[in-house]
Amino acid sequence: MALRVLNRSISKSITNGILMRCLASKANLAEETCRDDHGKGLVLGIYTDPDDRHHPGRLTPTGDKYNKHVCNRLMELVKASGSPPKLGDFRTFYDLEPEHHYVVLVGLGKECQGYDVFEQMDEGKEAIRVAAAIGCKECQRHNAFKVFIESFGHSESSAEGSALGVWLYQEKKNKKHQIHIPQLELYDDCDWTGWQIGLQKAAAQNLSRQLMDTSANLMTPTSFAQNAVEVLCKAGVNVEVKVRGWAETQNMNAFLAAGQGSCEPPIFLELSYYGASKDERPVVLIGKGVTYNSGGLCIKRCKNQKQMRGDMGGAAAVVAACRAVAGLQLPLNIRGLIPLCENMPGCAAMRPGDIVKAMNNKSIEIESTDCAGRIMMADALVYAQNFWPRFIVDVGTMTYDMERALGDAASGVFSNSEALWEYMLAASMHTGDRVWRFPLWNHYTKLVSRFHNVEVKTIGRGRYNGGACKVAAFLHEFVPCGDWLHMDTFGVMWTDGKDYPYLREGMAGRPTRTLVEFLSQLVCHREECE
Repeated sequence: MALRVLNRSISKSITNGILMRCLASKANLAEETCRDDHGKGLVLGIYTDPDDRHHPGRLTPTGDKYNKHVCNRLMELVKASGSPPKLGDFRTFYDLEPEHHYVVLVGLGKECQGYDVFEQMDEGKEAIRVAAAIGCKECQRHNAFKVFIESFGHSESSAEGSALGVWLYQEKKNKKHQIHIPQLELYDDCDWTGWQIGLQKAAAQNLSRQLMDTSANLMTPTSFAQNAVEVLCKAGVNVEVKVRGWAETQNMNAFLAAGQGSCEPPIFLELSYYGASKDERPVVLIGKGVTYNSGGLCIKRCKNQKQMRGDMGGAAAVVAACRAVAGLQLPLNIRGLIPLCENMPGCAAMRPGDIVKAMNNKSIEIESTDCAGRIMMADALVYAQNFWPRFIVDVGTMTYDMERALGDAASGVFSNSEALWEYMLAASMHTGDRVWRFPLWNHYTKLVSRFHNVEVKTIGRGRYNGGACKVAAFLHEFVPCGDWLHMDTFGVMWTDGKDYPYLREGMAGRPTRTLVEFLSQLVCHREECE
């Protein structure tokens, strides 16, 4: 009897459980249906001439097709609003037809824009990114569950602008207060390949933004390594985490000196992606990974430390670029080298005047402890020779000089190879994330290397004058034979969200897309040659 009662009780509880799950499933389905019915937005474009106030505007082919679908109501409402939206502006219209709750019409500026030789940018693609981002953010403001975006003539740029525009760092905010990030879909276009490539590039930059914007107490060298392992191993990129003992056996005394003031142990990450034959020489990417830079004993002022959680922007860009390359399945071999540490004023911190020997036995005099980045990168550059690289690209937020020189308009580039520079320049034209070349002259090499007591000094003669050029000259002393390109990204580390409408205020994640496009162009060039 007791067993029968127990069986009936279990049967009843199972039945109730199934019933509850069915009800929950129906509720979720109803919620999804409600979202689908009332949370869909559509982003369309219109061309306008900013020099002609009376220009009526011309819809894109997709916009014109939609306008005919709604019996010309879209253009009637545009005319009733007074004037069509200019580039960077929008108009929102509601209930034009049952499928989309609202339509956002965004301005694209002049029709048939292209590469501007003076701006060194494809202005047509940049206008598409701006328009797509503004339209998607407006849909996001209306709590859209799903947003359909037209290609505006280039689906890759449309996808980049859309995905970059709706993303924002809010991981540590209460979930019920977080802004919903809508699902993005291409509207009325069959270029799914270009759309997916754009989403991959945007996802890479968003990953870089996420790593950079995470506060330094949460993004230590150890947690950065854990994040890299979690993200990259899923994508098919091998990650080796090397600790202090390994660095000591490699005689990486410069790298160890940079992080010896912190209680957080230094870590050296080695990333491996094989997209081609294992016999093919790899491209080596090196990212500066100072997860927080207080300046050490030569401590920075408080206002200068405010954004220093982003001083590992080079490391973040390399991790994100490697994931994008794996996602795009580019036929390249890549080796990523990321030295990670904190630069803190601890009791064991390096001191001004200390002399350390790098991995290649060159002695370095540390004139300022605020130069941790260049010191740790020196050992990574020497270590790169173990892989017989095709060439080396290093990325890091190195000097305030770059911000003073270029602001957030471009990353500074130094290179001993004309070919590498041309590839990087072409990539930046395509992505709108520009670069500008600076000189790598012997004049700067003499300023950091002509001393009787050591091979090189971190600052050299002339104190901080020409600082960015002297950093490049310093790093060049540790580059093994071969082609090399150095990117100083300090100026593009952070954005206020005004000059680039597809990036909200915060860490910018630049130049991740340019790095991915640079690697993609290498593949295209090789295939053309073959």
